[in-house]
Amino acid sequence: MLFRLHKKFPEPSLSVFVLLQLVDILTTLIGLRVGASEGSVFIERLMRAGPLAALLISKLIAVCLVLMALRWRRPRVVVLLNYWLALVVTWNLIAIYTTVLRH
Repeated sequence: MLFRLHKKFPEPSLSVFVLLQLVDILTTLIGLRVGASEGSVFIERLMRAGPLAALLISKLIAVCLVLMALRWRRPRVVVLLNYWLALVVTWNLIAIYTTVLRH
């Protein structure tokens, strides 16, 4: 019996990327509204320009990274970014939940 040790790496999904970006913006804004703090030092510094402006700038950077990855035929970067964004959204939801519980 043969075992496949290498599983096929998932295909990059731009629709998942866009959806996760939108959910990240939404959960970050909700978190800030309920009193949670921004976890990223980079985004926190950008927040001096305003929360929405900072998030849009960070999302523009993320889109540029994805476009570069696709241009240079590195689809795994998009897959890894999607996993990372899923973790960020989960972190945001936990931050919202714990902040609401404290108040």
